[in-house]
Amino acid sequence: SLPGVSVDVRPSPRCAPGSFSPASGCLSVTAQTSAPPSTLRPGCRLAPSPAPAMPGFVPRHISVFPSPQELGSSLAQLVAQRAAESGGRFSLGLSGGSLVRILSQELPAAVALSGPAAPARWVLAFCDERLVPAGDPESTYGAYKTHLLSKISIPENQVVIINPSLPVEEAASDYAEKLKEAFQGENMPVFDLLILGIGPDGHTCSLFPDHPLLQEKEKIVASISDSPKPPPERITLTLPVLNAARTVVFVATGESKAAILKRILEGDEENPLPAALVQPHTGKLHWFLDESAAKELTVPFEKHSIL
Repeated sequence: SLPGVSVDVRPSPRCAPGSFSPASGCLSVTAQTSAPPSTLRPGCRLAPSPAPAMPGFVPRHISVFPSPQELGSSLAQLVAQRAAESGGRFSLGLSGGSLVRILSQELPAAVALSGPAAPARWVLAFCDERLVPAGDPESTYGAYKTHLLSKISIPENQVVIINPSLPVEEAASDYAEKLKEAFQGENMPVFDLLILGIGPDGHTCSLFPDHPLLQEKEKIVASISDSPKPPPERITLTLPVLNAARTVVFVATGESKAAILKRILEGDEENPLPAALVQPHTGKLHWFLDESAAKELTVPFEKHSIL
């Protein structure tokens, strides 16, 4: 067993029958507390189990990976798994930044295992977007179009994008109408999976600390013209949409996120940071972190190693 850790070793569901031997690495290890990386031999992986919920918080699964590459591989597998479980239509909301690189590197191969036609019934939207043309380096859609959408075959009319030629408030209203159409008339879009990032200030999407948009209860998409992070004009999904999702995954990598993650995951602040306000009503909440981002955490989490 791992030093100082209570473990439950059992066959991993990913491995073929008859391959459950220590040498094969086809074991699933559930730990009740975190274990130092040195205690994990290659081939062992720690199966997700929820960290205890803080009062008033939904249960969350915190998974820590040795590197962004291993995180990306598991994230891509989760997307492919959720898509397969949907049994057909699969709605996915993506954020920009470093997630573009992570998903573009790992998702095509994970999706290909389900067959090249699998993404044909996906609906893809963006959790926020800068009010810039698709060819602008700041465009989240533009980045995914260049690096990811050329590799997986999501029909163009099932990728929901903003009209950057409109004024920002009209662009938000137009995007909301496009979402309602994509979600077959639902007033509140319920995404199968949202993948969110966090900023060093605790913002997620384009929802910034102490901003009035954190109080928005009616709109599903809101405009922001005074973003503290340039460019100033953006559109963003609102908290009601984020909290209606079936699964939300936060992704954070790098030491620069360590201090803010400690506040989000361990703090009990009177005025919670935007990322801490994402608490899906009935859905699942996951945090995918690399070791650098998780270095200051003291709450229980699961360490993962991948073959």
